[in-house]
Amino acid sequence: MARHFKQHGSTARLTPQREAVLQVIRSREDHPTANEIFEAARALLPAISYATVYNSLRYFRETGLVREISFGNSASRYDGITDRHDHAICTNCGKLVDFDLNEAADLMGAAARKSRFKPETV
Repeated sequence: MARHFKQHGSTARLTPQREAVLQVIRSREDHPTANEIFEAARALLPAISYATVYNSLRYFRETGLVREISFGNSASRYDGITDRHDHAICTNCGKLVDFDLNEAADLMGAAARKSRFKPETV
């Protein structure tokens, strides 16, 4: 994990607390909230504080190691997969599911070329 941390151009040290937070996020597929990350990280490091988890999440988001997903009035969720992918969101329970829409991205790119629009995001 430390090697991946350095690959993103980070000069900050990967503390045991940050490593625990990152490990929790990357080991889960359910896009946990900050509170869920805190509870899981506390199982690894009982002395970790809520503030440390929040500060680590902010740092990882700013350095691109983690994506924050916000929608509606629900709590933000965190995603350890930073490569381009899409999410399906259940509007009843808030569950997020990863899926890849490369074909849709290709289709939107073709539409942009045909219309001569320059898409900001695809």
